[in-house]
Formats: sequence, C-alpha cells, structure tokens
Amino acid sequence: MLNPTNLLQKQQNHFHRRSLLKMAGLSGFSWLTPLATRLARNAEADRREKAKSLIVLWLEGAPSQLETFDPHEGTEIAGGSKARKTNVKDIKLGDGLQQVAEQMDHISLIRSVTSKEGDHERAVYNVKTGFRPDPTLVHPSIGSVICHQLNHEHDRQIDIPRHISILPSNMPGRGGYLGDQFDAFKVFDPVQPIPDVSARVEAKRQLSRLEKLKFADRQFLKNRSNNLIVGDSLGNSNLDAAIRMMSSDQLKAFNVSQVSESERSQFGDTPFGRSCLAALRLIETGVRCVEVTLTGWDSHVNNHEIQAERISILDPAYASLIKELKKRDLLDSTMVVCGGEFGRTPWINPLGGRDHWPHGFSIALAGGGIQGGRVVGETDPNPTRGAAPKASIKQPRPIEDVHATVFSSMGINFQNELDTPIGRPMKICEGKPVKVLLDN
Repeated sequence: MLNPTNLLQKQQNHFHRRSLLKMAGLSGFSWLTPLATRLARNAEADRREKAKSLIVLWLEGAPSQLETFDPHEGTEIAGGSKARKTNVKDIKLGDGLQQVAEQMDHISLIRSVTSKEGDHERAVYNVKTGFRPDPTLVHPSIGSVICHQLNHEHDRQIDIPRHISILPSNMPGRGGYLGDQFDAFKVFDPVQPIPDVSARVEAKRQLSRLEKLKFADRQFLKNRSNNLIVGDSLGNSNLDAAIRMMSSDQLKAFNVSQVSESERSQFGDTPFGRSCLAALRLIETGVRCVEVTLTGWDSHVNNHEIQAERISILDPAYASLIKELKKRDLLDSTMVVCGGEFGRTPWINPLGGRDHWPHGFSIALAGGGIQGGRVVGETDPNPTRGAAPKASIKQPRPIEDVHATVFSSMGINFQNELDTPIGRPMKICEGKPVKVLLDN
C-alpha cells in the first residue's frame, strides 16, 4: 500500500514541475520559464540511469592526436595528414577513422587534455590513476576505484572478476592501496582458452587436494589465531572465488570463438577487435570494468605509417563496439573511454616522426550519460615553435578532470576520502567534471 506521505509528496512534485511549465507559457508568468526549464532538466537528470560499467580502450604508446581525434588538415603541423567529415556537423576526425566517423553522434572529444608527465611509464600511471607517481604509495586505477565503490548485491552474483584487462601490457590496472583483490584480471587473445581455470586432475582428486589444503591452513593457524596478518592471508575467500569461477557458465563470455563469423568480422580479424567483442560480452554478463589494450603507437620515426597501421585496427573495433552497445541497449549504462598516455608533437621531427607531447592531446568518451557529438577545448593549428605549450591550447583540462567526469557519470562521490592501509586519507579524485559533456 502506498504511504500517504509519499503519495502527497509525489503529487506536490507533479504539481511543481507540470504546473510551472504550464504557467510559464502564460504571458503574465513568462519570468518562470528559466526556473521551469531548470526543474524539468533536473527531473530528467534524476530519472536518467547512472552508468554502471566502464570500457577503456587503452592506446598504449601514445597515439597522435593530429592523425586521430584532432586533425588540422592543410596546416604545417598536419604534416600532410588528411581529415574526414563525421555525421556531426563541424566535427572532423583523422582520415583513417572512417567507421568511427559514422558514430560521432555518440562520441564526444576532449581535445585539450594536459598532463605533467612526458615519460611513458610515469604518464601511463598518471592517466590510469589520475595521480602522478608517488614513492610513498601506489594509487588505484580508475577501474579498481569503480569496483571498490560500486560493490552492490549484483556484483556478488558475478562469478568472474569484475575488473578485467584484455591484451595487457606490463602496466595493467592495479588495485594499489585498495588491495590486490582490485587488480585487473589479465587475459589475452579471446580465441585462446583462459589459462589456469581448468582443474589438472579429475574431480575426486581435486576435491581431496582442496580438503587437505584447508586442513593444513587450519593447523597452521591453530597457534597463530592472534596474528591478524596470518589470519587474513589464510582466508579462503580468494580460493572459494577461484573455485566458483572455474565452474561458472559466465566464463563463456571470454570466448568469442563461438560467435558468428559475421559478428566477429565487423570488429576486425585482429586480437584487439576480438578483445573488444569480448569486452562487450563481459559487460553484458555484468562485469564492471574492462580494459582493452592496443599497443604500438610510439612513433618517433615514420609517424604517418605507424599511426595509419594502428588506426586501421582501432577503427572497426571501436566503431563496432559503440554500435553493438547501442543495439543491445547497453550504451547508456556503459561508458567507453578511448585514449593513451599523452599525445605527440605538433611538428614532424627529422626522422619523419612525432615525439612526446603531454601539453594538449585528445581523449574520446561515449555512452554512460555522456552527450555525444560535442568537443571540449581546442589546440592551435599554427602554434609558434619555442613558445610556451600552454599558449597553444584553449580550455585546458588536466587528466584528473577525465576521471572526475567518469566518476560523476557513475554516481560516485569522487571528493570522498579513502584510507590507505596505514590510515592515510586520500581523495578518490582531485579533478572537476567536464559538465558540458554530462548536461543535456
């Protein structure tokens, strides 16, 4: 039965929103229009479902913004690179992103991302965690924080890891001070079996081994019950989770070999394409965060050739991921972030390459409440050599703002503080959301 107080409150809310809109249309109440519009927008924002999942297309090695998301065709810094129109007026992409260009109405770009890290390893850490490297602790990656903060009843029904890295490099997402239980579970080309999830002996012998392991643990702990560190290390929660995963039907989500040829081919016959298809299936199963890595973007020599080859792999996989998420009604609840650790210099070096450039590069965001077809910031098509890099960028956005935008879309209070194992309070994020991407 509906509570009378709740009913009254609903009726009052109904009056306030609907009546103000009607009244605003009357000549005597035209001053109410801005207020009514804001109330309507707020009501719509309240009804809009928060993002539940995150897919990161990690372009390790640093893609060139000038050949991907921020082309400046016809200028000196383009170095001959071409641009192409998209399905959104006045937004162009690098010429090789022909399929992504048809999905631009679902994608928005931040073309003015900045970082203070120009070394690959430090910059990867910075972009994945939102913090610069600190010798006193390891910060958790964005996927680890999301899994930590969104640990709902639904998550406890997932038999497979909630944070997964496919085709990982040597720097996958880590749990940092949150604990290694939030590290990304690493798998490789999804046409291959997942290693170490099948018992190596028959079921009866496996059960016997597990019983003996538990007996040994109990005996070891018997005289050490007051040692919390030993007690925690012998807890069977991780073992139980591993056993549950080994027998779970949810493991099928990793395997794309059973998917129809037509569905697989649209993503591209590459490990990255197959991994994007696996990411889609994993999100559909209920996984929170999937990171898919495409390495090989470091182009100090032969920039145009290297970038073009990588783009040819990225284009069908990225576009098909967006299309399929939309088709399966998952795009609104799944944010897709695409980018690398920094950009590349506006000028071509003597070896035909582009060097490191953290002073204004691009990251693309789609889904998860992000308004598509928008561009934030811009870079100067004719920067002055030797001038301060900040002079060639408008509306600069530090990398932590990207994190704040993702967290905000998921309903995570990123200004909250988390305690490290030694009790040190740490903010989840020190950035500010890019509100224009979240507002209707």
